[in-house]
Amino acid sequence: MAKQIFKRPEALKDAIFHYCPGCGHSIIHRLTAEVIDELGIRERTVGVPPAGCAVLAYNYFDVDMGEAPHGRALAVATGIKRARPDLIVFTYQGDGDIAAIGTAETIHAANRGERLTAIFVNNGVYGMTGGQMAPTTLIGQTTTTTQRGRAPLRDGYPLDLSQMLGVAAGSVYVARTSVTSPKSILKTKKAIKKAFQVQMNDLGFALVEILSQCPTNWKLSSVDSCKRIEEEVVKSYPLGVIKDTTGKGH
Repeated sequence: MAKQIFKRPEALKDAIFHYCPGCGHSIIHRLTAEVIDELGIRERTVGVPPAGCAVLAYNYFDVDMGEAPHGRALAVATGIKRARPDLIVFTYQGDGDIAAIGTAETIHAANRGERLTAIFVNNGVYGMTGGQMAPTTLIGQTTTTTQRGRAPLRDGYPLDLSQMLGVAAGSVYVARTSVTSPKSILKTKKAIKKAFQVQMNDLGFALVEILSQCPTNWKLSSVDSCKRIEEEVVKSYPLGVIKDTTGKGH
């Protein structure tokens, strides 16, 4: 008799993802759902996605979901958490959202130490709207709005939001991971779980930045997109724990 050792998480609906082939969102959705199941918090979890590639996340996560205007997820999540502190509230945001129009909401939520968990998917472009330059676009990277490559004097430098949040007084756990290999995926799951546990233990603000591949807008194959992260992107955005004041190792 066959033994089932792998199944769809209960926190993930039986729905086909709309994401492009090779996109990291599908992996990150599953990891988040697995963590919610393992922590036994599905019945009191609320997710808040804003506009962006994950705007339809409510079609996939089988938990209560809200929806925020572009960049305002952490503001909306703050309202939910303060009204219902018994709930576990997480945001799911892309770099064009959390690090551009949502910069103020992000920094102040972290600095206030809001009891929230933020999942920050960094693929270096505005994915949903056509691949324009984002705050995290690398120097020299071509996008639909930097066709000769990002130039610092014209476009500014890539924004390292996680490092900025690491110095915020209310942030407790900030980590950067990736989803380019089985090993990195397991590390990402551990980081997401810890970010939820920080909230469950009422310690403060937690964020996991995940370097994610975007084959469509990078105009690369899935394999080459993973290589690009491992060989190029990590030079500007090194992987690892940026801040951990929980007293326990990652």
